[in-house]
Amino acid sequence: MTIQIPTRLLDGAVLSFLKVEDLYGYALTQKVQAVFDISESTIYPVLRRLKKNGYLETYDEPYQGRNRRYYRLTDPGIKLLQEIQTEWQQFSGKVNHILGEQHGTGNK
Repeated sequence: MTIQIPTRLLDGAVLSFLKVEDLYGYALTQKVQAVFDISESTIYPVLRRLKKNGYLETYDEPYQGRNRRYYRLTDPGIKLLQEIQTEWQQFSGKVNHILGEQHGTGNK
């Protein structure tokens, strides 16, 4: 069974990778795909939305006669990442508590 990745979690993954280093779209897609089963086209709308909302900024660097568009985290992006991390800690703790315990008596 495949669990669909919520938008907020995907945003967090993208922001988390960009906190470590600036990345161009394809490289970022490869990193996210190494963790989640998503299509290559999934990341670009996320990047556009995060940029539009001020959480990312872009700059171009020449590479083999072309420009690569790199994405960089902004201060609001760092703040959003921290919020998502806090939300995830709370949520995952609750899920782990429920799934990690046996409920009822005599059930194994």
